[in-house]
Amino acid sequence: MMHGFIIPSRKVLSEAKYYPRWSQLGRRCFSQVGVAQKTEPDKNDGVSIPSLPPFDYCPPPYTGPSAADILSKRKEYLSPSMFYFYNKRPVNMAGGRMQYLFDENGRRYLDAFGGIATVSCGHCHPDVVDAIVSQTKRLQHSTILYLNNAISDFAEALANKLPGNLKVVFFTNSGTEANELAMMIARLYTGCHDIISLRNAYHGNAAGTMGATAQSIWKFNVIQSGVHHAVNPDPYRGVFGSEGEKYAKDVQDLIQFGTSGNIAGFISEAIQGVGGIIELAPGYLPSVYSTIKKAGGLCIADEVQVGFARTGSHFWGFENQGVVPDIVTMAKGIGNGIPLGAVVTTPEIAEVLTRRSYFNTFGGNPVCTAAGLAVLKVIEKEKLQENAHAVGSHLKERLTALKDKYDLIGDVRGRGLMLGVELVTDHKLKTPAKLETLHIMDKLKEIGVLVGKGGFYGNVFRITPPLCFTKEDADFLVDAMDYTMAKM
Repeated sequence: MMHGFIIPSRKVLSEAKYYPRWSQLGRRCFSQVGVAQKTEPDKNDGVSIPSLPPFDYCPPPYTGPSAADILSKRKEYLSPSMFYFYNKRPVNMAGGRMQYLFDENGRRYLDAFGGIATVSCGHCHPDVVDAIVSQTKRLQHSTILYLNNAISDFAEALANKLPGNLKVVFFTNSGTEANELAMMIARLYTGCHDIISLRNAYHGNAAGTMGATAQSIWKFNVIQSGVHHAVNPDPYRGVFGSEGEKYAKDVQDLIQFGTSGNIAGFISEAIQGVGGIIELAPGYLPSVYSTIKKAGGLCIADEVQVGFARTGSHFWGFENQGVVPDIVTMAKGIGNGIPLGAVVTTPEIAEVLTRRSYFNTFGGNPVCTAAGLAVLKVIEKEKLQENAHAVGSHLKERLTALKDKYDLIGDVRGRGLMLGVELVTDHKLKTPAKLETLHIMDKLKEIGVLVGKGGFYGNVFRITPPLCFTKEDADFLVDAMDYTMAKM
């Protein structure tokens, strides 16, 4: 890069076929507008503003409507329930490439949120794009009433990633649909209605999954029957700290005092995403799974956010606690952003759906399943699980060091590239720092970093980037956070 110009590499030029409006060589790189490429001192105090790592890609110029025009139409024609980040100056995302996003002006941002833990391989990953385009040109949609190799090939590959006898797949369009189906299967198989979930959990916003969700901000005042919520095994805010087996006793109490003694099942994430990146206390799931089995129930692992190599140490979140569930649900990272979800269970349990007709028009769509298979191949080929472990460990170490520097950070948690940073104004009382979280989030965006937020109090930064995230990206993220907090 010289004098504000970027000369694309041969690899980037070879991929120009995916971007027909490729910017001309020799022009100022559109992606660098408004972004300092060299560390420049802040005019106020002389402290250097962190700069984005180099990236040899320029997006095509954006010619669509402005952010203001889009926002105006959104307010008039879309549901008012559709909230958005950065209320004062929302970002119009016009393009993406791997771990970066680009706004309407071509400004580049480091995406540390990954579309809510959805972009696994990277934005517009060429292999995934090629699989989607290739399949779309051949056959865009075919009902599963006909044969098509895309769905069966992906089902086989997915089953091979799961332990035990988990090998029967039913495809859906989302995580909510997957969890709805899993809960219904558990009820049909056991003949019982009661399901146990966790407080602070999020499993979707349909009729059944809203019952399993346990945060008032995500629940409407509609009938939600048959779900009991156990004490959350939260190592940071929970009453028993990291002693998982003590939390597990509450599940036994719920079964004894809140049900007939027999239940349909238990559903949980291994790391709660919407709940604020809460990793369940060690030893919790083995103890609870044992209790559920004794009560005749099935164990459902919600892998919608934590699955597909995100934790780094394992491909699935539940593997971190050494358990094997009866049903696994998944979505988000399964398709790198394509609407796709799945329920995987054993042949014996899957048989219950043959008692009546059960169908999903778009579940197993050939374009979606072709994308899903491409995602699995990319994760394997590019060793993204290993990268999530290495980069995630480095990032967590640096965030933990930041915690020691600033009292505002109450906790750093998670594993791999599913990390949370909880902000508090008082360490002893753990008072949520809501306004500070919003302030820092806005300032990070100005520097060029996009993070999510979550937790019941909205005071947890959710860091769930694409799995192609690099150590340089991780350092930039932490440096930007350090710079912002120092100025507070």
